[in-house]
Amino acid sequence: MNQEFNAAYWEQRYQTNQTGWDTGSITTPLKTYFDQLTDKNLRLLIPGCGNGYEAEFLSRNGFTQVYLADSAPAPLANFKKRVPGFPEEQLLLQDFFTLDGTYDLIVEQTFFCALPPELRPAYARKCAELLPAGGKLMGLLFDTTFEKEGPPFGGNREEYRLYFAPYFDFLVYETATNSIAPRQDKELFILLQKK
Repeated sequence: MNQEFNAAYWEQRYQTNQTGWDTGSITTPLKTYFDQLTDKNLRLLIPGCGNGYEAEFLSRNGFTQVYLADSAPAPLANFKKRVPGFPEEQLLLQDFFTLDGTYDLIVEQTFFCALPPELRPAYARKCAELLPAGGKLMGLLFDTTFEKEGPPFGGNREEYRLYFAPYFDFLVYETATNSIAPRQDKELFILLQKK
């Protein structure tokens, strides 16, 4: 792989508005899941958060322990403009693989597909490191292949199962039924619980 997908690469994509993955708001599968959560004190991590629409939704709905992590400063700055009262210490300008701490729930929304596929086993391992026993990883993974070389990088549920199975029990692992139109039948909704 020739391209290095580092912080500078992603910052350049934000600065030049090459953000085709950005839906402009929280997507329905994540909103539906968040709407049924009752514990507003859960510690949530959104890695590769981008413009953080999920965190904006959670924050506006009373969740106080939401942490956003991104390696590029632009999306965190965009989020801060939209949600000015959000705690500064919960905006983490940091590479996902260097994060520490413990979270009750990790939210996956277009971060996994942005990583070079060779990092997927490390992603699964890192998620497990950041969660206590019983902690959850929830979100969406693309269950499709793409015509162009990524990012986004596609894949399939059988491949992904190999990465997560050593660390997680699979509570929900099925095609999302409420994806946004361009992603209909191409997303896998996951809810995994750390062993």
